[in-house]
Amino acid sequence: MKRIFLIAMIASLAAFTGPAPKSIYAFKVPSIDGGQIDFSKFKGKKILVVNTASECQYTVQYGALQSLYSANKDKLIVVGFPSNEFKQETANEEEIQKFCKTRFGVTFPMSVKTEIKGDSIAPIFKWLSSKKENGVLDAEIKWNFGKFLLDEKGKLIAYFPSNVKPDSEEITKYLK
Repeated sequence: MKRIFLIAMIASLAAFTGPAPKSIYAFKVPSIDGGQIDFSKFKGKKILVVNTASECQYTVQYGALQSLYSANKDKLIVVGFPSNEFKQETANEEEIQKFCKTRFGVTFPMSVKTEIKGDSIAPIFKWLSSKKENGVLDAEIKWNFGKFLLDEKGKLIAYFPSNVKPDSEEITKYLK
């Protein structure tokens, strides 16, 4: 009887937690403009997910991200995730949005401020950074402007750390 009870408990726990999403298309996140970013709408395009911050030495990458997005809109979507994980995004969503638009002309989708690591990690970043979740690789986000590239089917291709510029050959070779 104990064995049956234990099996039932494990089965119910597995049903509650469910399997990890197979692709990024399972995620919807709040948008900085008050809407929602539904990743399933990006099927057929590569996706570049970037954790961002306005007070970082890499903040200038917003410009390169926007240029990459503008030049490749037919095959690439860039999604920015502002984060204060490294104490360099102290602004609120309205201030972040204004800063990005006025300083860098950002038109690509951006989420609300998001926890990208640690105990309160957002589910999408848990999926992106864990091979157990995404089936491809483990990635340790060490700083702002880490970049996750996904293929047209929502499968993770690669992770690029902060020092890899958005317009570098390391990234753009996937867009050819």
